[in-house]
Amino acid sequence: MTRLLLDTHVLLWWLEGGDALAAGARAAIGSPESAIYVSAASAWEITLKRAKGRLDSPSDVVDAIDANGFLELPITVSHAQSVGGLPPHHADPFDRILIAQAMLEGLTIVTRDPAFAAYDVPLLDA
Repeated sequence: MTRLLLDTHVLLWWLEGGDALAAGARAAIGSPESAIYVSAASAWEITLKRAKGRLDSPSDVVDAIDANGFLELPITVSHAQSVGGLPPHHADPFDRILIAQAMLEGLTIVTRDPAFAAYDVPLLDA
């Protein structure tokens, strides 16, 4: 089974119909052989940006995640602590927690962000 962690922009693109995604990412996310995880960090990021008027997104991220059969990935103390040990290749705190979560949970991150490549984490190009 493929275990994928969606970067926030990938989640949003999927919820918009997936047309912005690369064919391989779209197929992997839509495959019944894939377990798709969405971090609490992504819900947090979406909610903050939506509240500031910087993002047009679903008003209920939980419903959108559930409707797609995705799995919620909470942020644990271990995840948070691991962020401090990451090299400073990426300054975005939301992306840094996704990287730590993927490393600790053995997940492949689906992203188009080139900064993720500097870390020792499996990636799938979105």
